[in-house]
Amino acid sequence: MTFRAALRAYGTAPSERDGRRWLFVPYDQLTDAVGPLSRDAPESLGIVLVECPEKAGRRPYHQQKLALLLTNLRHFALEQAARGVSVRHVVASSYVAALQAHPGPLEMMRPAERELRAELAPLVDSGKLRLLPHEGWLTTSEDFRQSQSGPPWRMDAFYREVRRRTGLLMHGGQPLGGRFSFDTDNRQPWRGEPAAPAPPTFEVDDITREVCSLVRERFAHHPGTLTPERLPATRADAQHLWAWAKRECLPSFGPFEDAMSTRSRALFHTQVSALLNLQRISAHQLVAEVSADPRIPLASQEGFVRQILGWREYMHHVHDATDGFRVLAGVVSPSARVPGDGGYARWAGTPWPTPEGGDGGSLASHLGAQQPLPPAYWGARSGLHCLDTVIASVWQDGYSHHITRLMVLSNLAMLLDVAPRELTDWFWAAYVDAYDWVVEPNVHGMGTFGVGDLLTTKPYIAGAAYIDRMSDYCEHCRFDPKTTCPITPLYWAYLGRHRAALQQVPRLKLPMAAEAKRADAQKQADARIYEETSQTLVRGGELAPKQRTLF
Repeated sequence: MTFRAALRAYGTAPSERDGRRWLFVPYDQLTDAVGPLSRDAPESLGIVLVECPEKAGRRPYHQQKLALLLTNLRHFALEQAARGVSVRHVVASSYVAALQAHPGPLEMMRPAERELRAELAPLVDSGKLRLLPHEGWLTTSEDFRQSQSGPPWRMDAFYREVRRRTGLLMHGGQPLGGRFSFDTDNRQPWRGEPAAPAPPTFEVDDITREVCSLVRERFAHHPGTLTPERLPATRADAQHLWAWAKRECLPSFGPFEDAMSTRSRALFHTQVSALLNLQRISAHQLVAEVSADPRIPLASQEGFVRQILGWREYMHHVHDATDGFRVLAGVVSPSARVPGDGGYARWAGTPWPTPEGGDGGSLASHLGAQQPLPPAYWGARSGLHCLDTVIASVWQDGYSHHITRLMVLSNLAMLLDVAPRELTDWFWAAYVDAYDWVVEPNVHGMGTFGVGDLLTTKPYIAGAAYIDRMSDYCEHCRFDPKTTCPITPLYWAYLGRHRAALQQVPRLKLPMAAEAKRADAQKQADARIYEETSQTLVRGGELAPKQRTLF
């Protein structure tokens, strides 16, 4: 093996009697910018890195996601060995088995992913594994508690609190530009100017090439396209990606943050989220450099800082505070089933062939949504150009930016009453940056309104007019957004179906009033279109235009 030979060449093979302090470094902590690796002398440290094929096969993870994680883990191992850290690399059937076999005690920064924390809990309880604070976060649970009077919780209150504490984009105790958020300024559609940057590519070295061969051979049954040259793998690759993002993306990021286009999948989004969630890029570095970069306009600086310091940290705290939505404001959510596969078995016609673990997570559905996820999310054509375009980009890249996630993928699933757990599990498998602490609050909590107003103020739903305004998807669609597209009737039908619950939501006061004024014939047509569309998509059919006159 190329990687094994490269690791042996450093001559830092682990010894049981070398007196080193040994750390277990999980797959989402591949950094020496924080924690003991950032402070202690390398020759005083040893690290254990574990590859667990059972974990990789637990869900139908995108091949690009598996390759990204594995190549970064192996390059991190070599980087640490080059510093003089002793590296123990283990391939094992479970993390518990791998760590239990290690002689002597281990320490570990607290994993971000709840699923891994639960798996390792017996070792923590026994004293074999000692937990240290995770120093990669920018905020603390105390920041979260002090900023909130709830639940329900609100991100804007949290964001203002941590902006004041950190001083980021602040002057004299006041936000630069006189506002904490420039979100209302950052909603322009993109019509081709300025030109969107081409995404960077990276050298495919022997380590990455070996990882890609492994993924293609062992995980050939996993969905998604594996593109080696789009895999940032080394510390240098991560910094190259970040330099590209600052130079090419962030100067235009703010105004077009919510735009969508067939001509550029990511537009001016930095695409650093996957490496950030592996800790290959430091959140501390990102917010510090963006807030001090004179090339980046204030609205773009603030929009990016709000994503990292605000939304990302907030979602992490919400996930922790609810134990992954297993405990919701006094209500214990059911959690007795194994994880779903996001509808993979229905799409593929065969059960997911590998063992699954975990407890299935929260099944909460505030509005009682229980429809299965349509096969269109796995690549079957729906006939809706917006949905088919975004899905194709996800299975090609393992990525799409946050508005396509929220206002196309989650919006359509919500309008179809797809079960929140189904969509959450799909995101977990399909996206390179997805982990439980990411998808459960972002998708289950926000994207589907699955836990009501616990962390967000309304369901984020929209008809065809929004998609037409913010993208060019409708220009290439068989449906006309004003006459034949079913998305607008689905929107009105959703409001009507869930009137009892949604009329209590303050931010839906105007839409609910408009829905109430619709004629009975319009409401009946909305309901009929919902039934027809839902049945067609759930069975894997493709929608065809029909003239509508009752929008």
